[in-house]
Amino acid sequence: MPRLTEAEYDALEDEITRNPPDVDPTKSRHPVRMIAVDDFSADWLRIKADAAHTSVGQIVHSMVRDRIAAAH
Repeated sequence: MPRLTEAEYDALEDEITRNPPDVDPTKSRHPVRMIAVDDFSADWLRIKADAAHTSVGQIVHSMVRDRIAAAH
């Protein structure tokens, strides 16, 4: 994962402060995780999610599940 510059960190902190993640109380025992990706990867994930009418998280979940299944 690339290191953030001070300005990028400040911008990310402001963005998260203005738009906190939605937390489902029924899943409150599961922590909210965030990963940083480059612009190309973020755009690709967003395009795939839009095309499938789903969320980016569900696309990542599906990709991870496919990789795990293929490894067995």
